[in-house]
Amino acid sequence: MLAAARLARSGRPAVVAIDGRCGSGKSGLGDLMGRLLPCNVVHMDDYYLPPDRRAENWEQIPAGNMDLARFLQEVLVPAGAGAQIRCRPYDCRSGTLREGTTLPARPLTVVEGSYSQHPLLSARYDLRMFLTCAPEEQRRRLERREGAHFAAYESRWMPLEERYIRQCGPEKGCQLVIDTTEFFP
Repeated sequence: MLAAARLARSGRPAVVAIDGRCGSGKSGLGDLMGRLLPCNVVHMDDYYLPPDRRAENWEQIPAGNMDLARFLQEVLVPAGAGAQIRCRPYDCRSGTLREGTTLPARPLTVVEGSYSQHPLLSARYDLRMFLTCAPEEQRRRLERREGAHFAAYESRWMPLEERYIRQCGPEKGCQLVIDTTEFFP
């Protein structure tokens, strides 16, 4: 958090990425930073790729379910230039882009979510963080968060995320790797 605060006071636009395993606390840390620092917080979950635009073998491609090109143009390019950001979140339920929201130019933009440090994006960040936690703790957190949907989440989304981590190694380029196993009750 201190490193991000320093970036916010640096006098130039800065972008921070919080990547990591599901259930490790990425959203919680992003929300906390949003409350404590002069920043915009953008969620990778708003940049899913509509199913009809995904490659046939999208589950074999790290971030094959993400609209990385749109994310780059809507978020990373303007944030890095210190400009306002025009976000158009993808609504998975309706399969459409929601009404856009304009985020004002801020000294710091925090991007939280899995795939945020995909190789197509990672060079755009001034600070890269990777969160992880013990598998038992991850399971406990996700069972609580996902409820009745946990089994589907565990069988589909967790393996896709682990493939991304194995193949792309987002933690390797991070200034901070944090094990949150003991951080959250």
